[in-house]
Amino acid sequence: MDVQHALESHPSINGMCNYVGISRSGYYQREKHHNHQSPRKLRKKFIQGEIKAIWLKSLCIYGAGKITQELRSKGYKIAERTVGKYMRELGIHAVYLTPWTTTTRNSKFDKQLINILNKQFNPLRPNAVWCIDTTYIPVHDGFVYLTSIMDLYSRRIIGWDLSETLEVSNVIPLIEKTKHSRHISKPLIMHSDRGSQFTSEAYNQVTANMTLSYSKKAYPWDNACIESFHALIKREWINRFKIHSYSEAKRLVFQYIETFYNTVRIHSHCGFKSPKQLEDEYQTQIQNLVVA
Repeated sequence: MDVQHALESHPSINGMCNYVGISRSGYYQREKHHNHQSPRKLRKKFIQGEIKAIWLKSLCIYGAGKITQELRSKGYKIAERTVGKYMRELGIHAVYLTPWTTTTRNSKFDKQLINILNKQFNPLRPNAVWCIDTTYIPVHDGFVYLTSIMDLYSRRIIGWDLSETLEVSNVIPLIEKTKHSRHISKPLIMHSDRGSQFTSEAYNQVTANMTLSYSKKAYPWDNACIESFHALIKREWINRFKIHSYSEAKRLVFQYIETFYNTVRIHSHCGFKSPKQLEDEYQTQIQNLVVA
């Protein structure tokens, strides 16, 4: 006869305990352990589930700081230190790998290349300032080259291309495609370093309706935002893999930019929103002003 039958035959707790041969205190301890958890333990278990879900959604990139911001945006009141403690208990942590970096600068600088942007990295609207840069990604038999265009308003990567050479012919279609996708209707500033692909005649032609701005010689801080992005994609994602081919590198770049960085990854500059979310909110505000 089981405990349930004992309860039915001997409805009092004392009667049931005597029937099955356990003490009253033992019964309560068993019930507490098997059927009830304290609200504090239940909350901790639930939040740990939320933490792991956010961490997995971030491609295992987020640390305690960003996970805390995500939790707070969902209404949880929780300290970053607590999130860090729960992450350690779960055995999870932010991915951080030392980036592989190298840069090349064109030694022929034109005095007419002026820094118009001058570290003004916070425009008030999208499509006011773009910046462009190229970085190296090591693969099994050499390098591939990632050229990215960022809108400084949201830090969104609005165009990118992965090529096997540094020729300007790879940059021109990228700029054309980005102009088309962003529906440019107002003048904008395009900022870059002084690499040869950004000082060529072909580049000048494709950016003819833009105001060109260039970093000072050997001063990458003038293009800090896009340089920071390229360091970020390597540190958080690319350096986790041993890349064997161009196609594998392109798949990884697409996955990071299109399915995470632009649409999911929160950014302190964006008020801990994703670049896409910040731009969507801007467009909603503009539409509301038009309707009003």
